[in-house]
Amino acid sequence: MKKITFFKMSGSGNDFILIDNRNNVVDENNLTSFIRNVCRRKMSAGADGLILIENSDSADFKWRYYNSDGGRAEMCGNGARCAARFAYLNKIAGSEMSFVTDAGIVRAQVKGDKVKVKMVDPSDFKQDYSIELKDGPLTVSSVNTGVPHVVITMDSIDDVDVVGTGREVRRHKKYAPAGTNVNFITRVKNGAFSIRTYERGVEDETLACGTGSVASALVTAFKEKVDSPLNVVTRSGGVLTIHYKEDKGRFYDIYLEGDARVIYKGKLWDDAWRY
Repeated sequence: MKKITFFKMSGSGNDFILIDNRNNVVDENNLTSFIRNVCRRKMSAGADGLILIENSDSADFKWRYYNSDGGRAEMCGNGARCAARFAYLNKIAGSEMSFVTDAGIVRAQVKGDKVKVKMVDPSDFKQDYSIELKDGPLTVSSVNTGVPHVVITMDSIDDVDVVGTGREVRRHKKYAPAGTNVNFITRVKNGAFSIRTYERGVEDETLACGTGSVASALVTAFKEKVDSPLNVVTRSGGVLTIHYKEDKGRFYDIYLEGDARVIYKGKLWDDAWRY
């Protein structure tokens, strides 16, 4: 019976299965099915996403990141922090490292259970435009922080229909064919803001989203001229800190800082990926 060693990790409530695949322990045949099955809640290990750590000639390692539906994503901020700590704990890299993602090379620094990751520079920044939904027009902003995000500023996010509205925006024709992630934000005390996120690929609300927190922080910083850093309170209650520099509306040197918790280490039996 084949068994695969894995870590279960969480970045501010965004949880992942991480596997050291440098020796090709994961069978490439039916990989999508494998990912979907092991990410199932209650029926398997369960996670928002799965990360394969692999060899690289240009950095300490490379990753392949997959959402729980088996679809590959270019970048995940919370996953990047978890991947960095995983690599450090498994002696794949030192406390300062770089690794290859589909969005480019990412640099990270590990300090205990906290990790600070340098994010890719944002693109496709668009502020305050209207899209038409079934209940009428909605004003949104959008930016790509490694993956596409829509940001919606609200007076309160406590009662927002994250799944219903999020799914409608995620599949809106404006963002076809790839779709978009959707973030709902509101200001809270001490200059921070709270966020709720609908993630494509997971197709549900998640407890945290790193790239979404970065996107929302940049939109807020641009609108309200807020100085770096900016704290984001995620749905899990965890706080992500976004560091950035800005020059005439252009953001650069963006860092995402937050926890990367090891929940447990175990072995996946083949029962974990069977139907």
